[in-house]
Amino acid sequence: MNLTDAACPLGGKRCLTGMAAMVLSLALALAVPVGAADRDAPYAALLATYVRGGVVDYAGLKKDEARLSAYLDALAVVDPAALSREDRFAYYVNVYNAWTLKLILEHYPGIRSIKEAGSLLRSPWKRAFVRLRAGTVSLDDVEHGILRPEFRDPRVHFAVNCASKSCPPLAGAPYAGETLDTALDAAAGNFINDPANTFFKDGVLHVSRIFDWYAEDFGGPEGVWAFVRRFAAPPLAAAMDAAGRHDLAYTPYDWSLNGR
Repeated sequence: MNLTDAACPLGGKRCLTGMAAMVLSLALALAVPVGAADRDAPYAALLATYVRGGVVDYAGLKKDEARLSAYLDALAVVDPAALSREDRFAYYVNVYNAWTLKLILEHYPGIRSIKEAGSLLRSPWKRAFVRLRAGTVSLDDVEHGILRPEFRDPRVHFAVNCASKSCPPLAGAPYAGETLDTALDAAAGNFINDPANTFFKDGVLHVSRIFDWYAEDFGGPEGVWAFVRRFAAPPLAAAMDAAGRHDLAYTPYDWSLNGR
C-alpha cells in the first residue's frame, strides 16, 4: 500500500490518511520494514504544504506538528547500517532537516533566529535531542560526526538546512537515495547561481561564508574556486574564466529565521 494514495483535503496536497497513518504506526510497532518512500511520505506532504522557495510557513506547520513528530518517530527506528550508502546519506540529511524544523517549532512563535533556540552555555546545534536508533544525539553530531566524515561530499553543505535566510534553502521534497546525486547537484547549483550568494565586485568573487567555515571540505581557497566553477551557470562561469586572479571574499551571514 502506498501511503500517498489518498488526497489531502487541503489544497489537493497528498498526505497520510487516518488509515495510512495507522498502517505506518502498526509497522513501526511490529518492527515491520517500511520502504523509504512510504516512510518519508508524511515528510514529503509537510514540505509540499508548508515550504515555498525555501521559505517555511512555521505558523501552518506548528498546527500540523503532530505529523512531523510522527515522522521523527519513524526515523528513530531506522537501522542506518541496513541501508545502502546513498540511502544512508539521504536518511541523515532528512534527519537533520526534519529535526531542525522540530527545534524551531519548540520555540515558535516568538523566535527570530535559530540561535535563540540555544542558551548562553550551549548552542542549539550541541543540544542532544535528535533521537536515532543508536541513541540521542545533537545536530552537530549528525552533521560533523556522521555526514561530513562518513560521506566526504561537500555538496552536503547545500542540502542540510539551518533554518536561516543565508542558509541554502530547505528542499521542497525529502532526499532519496535513488535521486541523491542529482538532488545534491541541484542544491549546490541553485545556491551558487543565486546572485545574492555569489557575485563579482571589484574583481573579487564574493561567496557564502559556508565556503570559509568549511574550506577544508572544498580543498581550501583554490578548491572553493574550482567547486563554484563546476556548478556555475554560463554568466558566472564566463566571469570566473575572465578573472585575472582567484580572489575570494565571504558575504555576511543572515541568521534570521527562514520563515514567514
